[in-house]
Amino acid sequence: MTSIAVCPGSFDPITYGHIDIIARGAKVFDEVNVVVLNNAAKKPLFTVEERLALIKRVTSNIPNVKVDAYSGLLIDYAKSVNANAIIRGLRAVSDFEYEMQITSMNRVLDDKIETFFIMTNSQYSFLSSSIVKEVAKYDGNISELVPPSIEKALKKKFGFDH
Repeated sequence: MTSIAVCPGSFDPITYGHIDIIARGAKVFDEVNVVVLNNAAKKPLFTVEERLALIKRVTSNIPNVKVDAYSGLLIDYAKSVNANAIIRGLRAVSDFEYEMQITSMNRVLDDKIETFFIMTNSQYSFLSSSIVKEVAKYDGNISELVPPSIEKALKKKFGFDH
């Protein structure tokens, strides 16, 4: 049986922390679907189309990764691609309570799809898309936080692409 995992997020923008989780998941599962979920509660900097293009660019070297977008319940997307797993990254203990609630709800919706938590590498434990955007907004150095193509896209968004 082919093992298919879904790695969801807003990825606004994708960071080295996200890429680390995706790459490590791709070593365990035959296929990893990175899915940009539309979260109406968040005001994204990048459009869904821009995020898809950026994610495809920085994961193109991982052959078993597919990139997609979805509006709706994660569990419905997972079923639509015949996934048997969901990959979630954990940065700190503070992430765990929220992730446990989401996982419990997903289990109620479909108990055949398991959730796997991957602890982030310690070098990325502080990293979030929000922090990256905040530093980029003031033209701070984000070269160790995101790939060059993401840094370039952020500079362009904030008008620093001189």
